[in-house]
Amino acid sequence: MKHTSTRELFGYWDMQRGTRAAPERDDIDPAAIRHVLADTFVLADDFTGDSRFRLAGTKVCALFARELKDVRFLDLWDAQSVASMQDLLAIVSDENLGVVAGVTAVSSAGNEIEMELLLLPLARRGHARVRAVGVLVPLTQPYWVGAEPLRDLRLGTLRHMGERMPALPSLTAAQPGGRQRRGFVVYDGGRSRVQDNDAA
Repeated sequence: MKHTSTRELFGYWDMQRGTRAAPERDDIDPAAIRHVLADTFVLADDFTGDSRFRLAGTKVCALFARELKDVRFLDLWDAQSVASMQDLLAIVSDENLGVVAGVTAVSSAGNEIEMELLLLPLARRGHARVRAVGVLVPLTQPYWVGAEPLRDLRLGTLRHMGERMPALPSLTAAQPGGRQRRGFVVYDGGRSRVQDNDAA
């Protein structure tokens, strides 16, 4: 994660979920992430299964020079990226996995900018349709950002975030003279003893 807003939101999300796969919407306190709210958005499914912006921070809206509430998330992406984004949204929602990705955006004047996208799942409760919280931020601030609305977003490299790994069983008990640390048995000595022999 390259941007401070991405790192801060992920750290807070990770803390709020605890031992769960994902936190619930009510676990996310806007006051606790006030420093990154302008770069943050929330996605919710509509009645046809499309993900739309439920909320979008002021900086996110300024990138596109319009209010994004109720805008279909996939409408921001170029034709080559739509299918991949559909798959990513399904992974985030159905498998409770976060995604961080590089994004290239093109402005209305044809200028390009590199951005970072973070999508993190929110646990479902009842019929609630809120599915994800995320960040969309430019990695640089050229003079034209905010003056030239962004249009087609192009998906770049990505990686999955936040998967809970099962605890591994201990395979051996500590023997006399050793101590157990994180599933390994550690014995004192070894290298320092070899160095003593070399010196002799």
